[in-house]
Amino acid sequence: MEDENVAELLQRYRRDRRVLLDFILSGTLIKKVIMPPGAVTLDDVDLDQVSVDYMLNCAKKGAILELSEAIRDYHDHTGFPNMNNTGSTDEFFLVTNPEYSGSPPKRAPPSIPVSIRPPIIAPPVVIPPSPEFEPSHDVESLSRSESFNSGQVQELTVDDIDDFEDDDDLDEISSIRTSRRSLNSVVDFVPKLPPFATGISDDDLRETAYEILLACAGASGGLIVPSKEKKKDKRSKLMRKLGRSKADNALRESQQTSGLVGLLENIRAQMEISEAMDIRTRQGLLNALAGKVGKRMDALLVPLELLCCVSRTEFSDKKAFIRWQKRQLNILEEGLINHPAVGFGESGRKASELRILLAKIEEAEFQSSSSGEVQRTDCLRSLREIAIPLVERPARGDLTGEVCHWADGYHLNVKLYEKLLHSVFDVLDEGKLTEEVEEILELLKSTWRVLGITETIHYTCFAWVLFRQYVVTNERGILQHAIEQLKKIPLKEQRGPQERIHLKSLLCNSEGETGVSVLQSFLAPIQKWADKRLGDYHLHFAEGPAIMEDIVAVAMFTRRLLLEEPEVALQSMSLTDRDQIELYISSSIKHAFGRISLVVEKSDATNDHPLTLLAEETKKLLKKDSTIYMPILSQRHPQAIVFSASLIHRLYGIKLKPFVDAAEHLTEDVVSVFPAADNLEQYIIDLISSSCGEENAVVYCKKLVPYQIESVSGTLVMRWVNSQLGRILSWVERAIQQERWEPISPQQRHGSSIVEVYRIVEETVDQFFALKVPMRSSEMNGLFRGIDNAFQVYSNHVIEKLASKDELLPPVPVLTRYKKEVGIKAFVKKELFDTTHKIPEERKTIEINVLTTSTLCVQLNTLYYAISHLNRLEDSIWERWTKKKPQEKLIKKSMDEKSRNSMQKGSFDGSRKDINAAIDRICEFTGTKIIFWDLREPFIENLYKPSVSQSRLEAIVDPLDLELNQLCDVIVEQLRDRIVTSLLQASLDGFVRVILDGGPSRVFFSSDARLLEEDLEVLKEFFISGGDGLPRGVVENLVSRARLIVKLHSYETRELIDDLRSSSGRSKLGGDTETIIRILCHRSDSEASQFLKKQYKIPKSQSLLFLVPYDFPVLEVAGMGWYVTIDENHGKKLFYYFIESERNPSKNSVVLWLNGGPGCSSFDGFVYEHGPFNFEAAKVKGSLPTLHLNPYSSSKVSNILYLDSPAGVGFSYSKNKTDYITGDTKTASDSLIFLLKWFELYSEFLSNPFFISGESYAEIYVPTLSYEVMTGLDAGTKSVINFKEDDEDDDDDVATEKARRFDDRKDDNPRDAGNSKLTTFG
Repeated sequence: MEDENVAELLQRYRRDRRVLLDFILSGTLIKKVIMPPGAVTLDDVDLDQVSVDYMLNCAKKGAILELSEAIRDYHDHTGFPNMNNTGSTDEFFLVTNPEYSGSPPKRAPPSIPVSIRPPIIAPPVVIPPSPEFEPSHDVESLSRSESFNSGQVQELTVDDIDDFEDDDDLDEISSIRTSRRSLNSVVDFVPKLPPFATGISDDDLRETAYEILLACAGASGGLIVPSKEKKKDKRSKLMRKLGRSKADNALRESQQTSGLVGLLENIRAQMEISEAMDIRTRQGLLNALAGKVGKRMDALLVPLELLCCVSRTEFSDKKAFIRWQKRQLNILEEGLINHPAVGFGESGRKASELRILLAKIEEAEFQSSSSGEVQRTDCLRSLREIAIPLVERPARGDLTGEVCHWADGYHLNVKLYEKLLHSVFDVLDEGKLTEEVEEILELLKSTWRVLGITETIHYTCFAWVLFRQYVVTNERGILQHAIEQLKKIPLKEQRGPQERIHLKSLLCNSEGETGVSVLQSFLAPIQKWADKRLGDYHLHFAEGPAIMEDIVAVAMFTRRLLLEEPEVALQSMSLTDRDQIELYISSSIKHAFGRISLVVEKSDATNDHPLTLLAEETKKLLKKDSTIYMPILSQRHPQAIVFSASLIHRLYGIKLKPFVDAAEHLTEDVVSVFPAADNLEQYIIDLISSSCGEENAVVYCKKLVPYQIESVSGTLVMRWVNSQLGRILSWVERAIQQERWEPISPQQRHGSSIVEVYRIVEETVDQFFALKVPMRSSEMNGLFRGIDNAFQVYSNHVIEKLASKDELLPPVPVLTRYKKEVGIKAFVKKELFDTTHKIPEERKTIEINVLTTSTLCVQLNTLYYAISHLNRLEDSIWERWTKKKPQEKLIKKSMDEKSRNSMQKGSFDGSRKDINAAIDRICEFTGTKIIFWDLREPFIENLYKPSVSQSRLEAIVDPLDLELNQLCDVIVEQLRDRIVTSLLQASLDGFVRVILDGGPSRVFFSSDARLLEEDLEVLKEFFISGGDGLPRGVVENLVSRARLIVKLHSYETRELIDDLRSSSGRSKLGGDTETIIRILCHRSDSEASQFLKKQYKIPKSQSLLFLVPYDFPVLEVAGMGWYVTIDENHGKKLFYYFIESERNPSKNSVVLWLNGGPGCSSFDGFVYEHGPFNFEAAKVKGSLPTLHLNPYSSSKVSNILYLDSPAGVGFSYSKNKTDYITGDTKTASDSLIFLLKWFELYSEFLSNPFFISGESYAEIYVPTLSYEVMTGLDAGTKSVINFKEDDEDDDDDVATEKARRFDDRKDDNPRDAGNSKLTTFG
């Protein structure tokens, strides 16, 4: 069924077109027709493809018709025609009978255009109904939706042509405006004026305004009543009907008339006034002026005069007259009663009386003709009597009768003037001004006296009219004219005083607002409309930013003018233009952001998180905002871009914050959202920076609430990094545990563990850079620190089981004089020392872990592989980091660059340092191991034994060469010199050890120096190896110290002794004091022995046990210790340790120290209390204690003698175990024997004051020993000791008395009485 209706419509369409085309072509409308190529007659032309518009234009212009051009125009501008008498554009009522229609056209018609009916339109002129026309559809039958640029015209049927027989009807039809463009709604765009109580319409105002214009024109003599034109032939009527298709042909006849008459005719057409109404009005005004000598036409009460001078007979029907009369009466009521310029106060007339008269005039039309006419005439006379005196009273400074104040009451006057201003628009194109716009405006000035219009009111109303027309048509040219008029509106200080007073009095109440001024009435709606559009400029100016610039100008101009109004200024007191721009930006961005948020929420995208999509869309919004709109707004707000970007940053931040706060791990959503958010924030910062410079940008960016993407992302990344680093450390531990320190291959001579470590590290780095989330330098630094720590742990694991170099070194032999001394004569008949006692053998390091040379070389190769690949790893990481973050953020730029530079210089410094330290340690250990462990027997133990000539260095060259070859076979080339240098250093250390600390079994003579020099040269050349070994300069530097020692061996003993005596610090021979002393200790002559004994108290080889190590930095402390035999039969020996005073040993007192207990060794006092050294316990199990100087040592002022007493305490012992059962008296007796023998040994201290002191149980030892000493001194049978008592005792005999009392009761002492066994502690 639908297909049949479509076919029927197509048939009707084709039928009507052919009838019209046949009519045009068959008549005299077209002078000449040119056939298209290939056609001879019209039968060869497909008229379905010929443009009717083109043919009609040719007919109107009398031009030649080229059918080829008509066909081309048809295809370019074909549109479905709107036919007359249709209720809407969706319905077509064609008069053609379908039964007589031909076949359908060859091509389908175009789609039906959408018709938009404008909401505000002048009511239609009442036309008598006919069978084909319905009055209610009169206006709707006119097309108002056709494109302005379209050449499509309204096609007519022959029946339509035949209907135009009456000129009046044609005039009435012509007065109805036909729009050629789509019009916008202006329902909400109305001035702030109160409504008219009488309900007068816009048509009433328009017609009245034209009547006022005619009266004002008549005052200047330009009012002429045209004669009624004769009937025109069908061709003329057709052309008048069809001539409305193009604006340039509109009003052709009126334009031919020049001067005021032609201008009025043009205005009439523009205001859509019919010729009949125009003629009636002109005639009525001329009749009203008749008999009024000296009366100006513009001083007439126009509605009243027209009511009196225009009869009903001049109208085609009574209904038209009644409508016309009602309009005049309503205008009188509005002008004289509702909105008068001059009130009724002085006349005494009531407004109600005037309303009664107006009502009676209207009622007269519904009475009989005679009575009605009488009532009408009487009422008009009474109305004249009331109204004329009222309206002719002076107002606003004019003279009586000079101006008729019936139409200048506010707000009627501005509404009438608004209608007059509408005449400046082309009736056929609402978006254009007529060519006579200047003349029209000049003519309209003549109405200012009647309507009370001032310059300010004119520009305000005209700006309103133009802007309203722009709202209707969207024509930018109209908008720019409106802006020009707004610029012309004078400010308050530019207006004259009279005008300011007048404008101040023009107030009205509208929509609940009181005291609304003229400017507020017209400019406030403009500003409201502009504010509304600018409040969402992203929506309203999406395609026309140029229009936005004009609208911003409108908003600012109207705002400036309205701010001069008291009420508006009070409301917007603190709101500047910049604040207003910020309101526009804020509102529009919020609307736009809300729309894209809604779109994103409704999006079906499954791959990306909504916040990711929102960030991308927000960035697009900001780009569009900054490139299209901000250049416009920045003209009035320099920091508009900053404000816009900051607002968008905040809006997205509000959406983002819950997500960021909830992020705890690097999930897929985090990896998707964080980069997008960070990219948006970076774009915002860059935009702010580019708009205001970096210095100001820092200030603005600090005001932003950062997204904390990098911070939170950094935390998440660091969690990931830490977990990965833990994984790396576990792999390091595993790799080390599985390492066997065997080369991977002959070419790859490193261990497999380092390859595994690098594999896991590189995997971690790859995963790190695969993370697409934002990162800071701190995360990068964390990765570096973790990897650095992993390699440090690895290097430490490599050497953790490596023994210390010192553990490989044998103990340094005790420094003694080589030659024996003669025994001390006195009360002791035998030598003080037991010559049969041997020095303990040197310590054997049998429990240390000594790796093979091959294993050590593989470890070195592995460490070198680690450090050599470390640089490549570091460069790779930084290269990838630079690509990941090519630009730093503005706020953190300088700081990040600084941190990056510092990181770049030392990213893996810790591991480099540890690996190099580990390499050095292994190299040093390897050299020491070969010399002091592998070659210990031939080198350290047997070299130069029993003499230099009998045991030369050449004997160990071959074993050393074997070890060196084994090193070079395994070690990588890059480490060869380092390991060989360590071996050379160890060889020189062994050589120096032999010639300086060779022990008591080695003796050197000055003549041996030549042999030693030869051996040193052999060693040097061995490592130089003819240029294939170490560089000669390196070897020479290392050998120089040993060569100096060899040179010292060449000096005679006397020369060495003289050098020591003459030098206070550095000797003249080039050696230090310690070295020379050690050389003398190995000299087998009495002169050296006597010198060492007397000058340095160095004991003989058989008697010395304890000495400070030669490398300890406190050699100025002279200390020695050994045993004194007190009972040779039992082999009882008491151990002592003697420390000379650091101040003046020859003068300072000698103090005997006893620790008591009983059973405590005095060595406890030496070590932990007041000895010269303090011992700190070892911190690592298996290592040695640490030795420190004691700043509070008793040796600072005294010579201290520490004694282990009795036998069995400390180092004191007896070969007869019965001596361990003793008592206090026996202890004192043994101690006395010790003292006597000791002073014989150290006779130089006999004259020094001697004191006995102690602690704890020494309160028994001290008095008992003192008693024994005093008893011997009193008897005079023993050596004299310069014994002194404690100065605290006032009585010299106190100590003696204490000892005697103790002696008296010694029989009661169970320890003495029973010889009880004494428990001792070493």
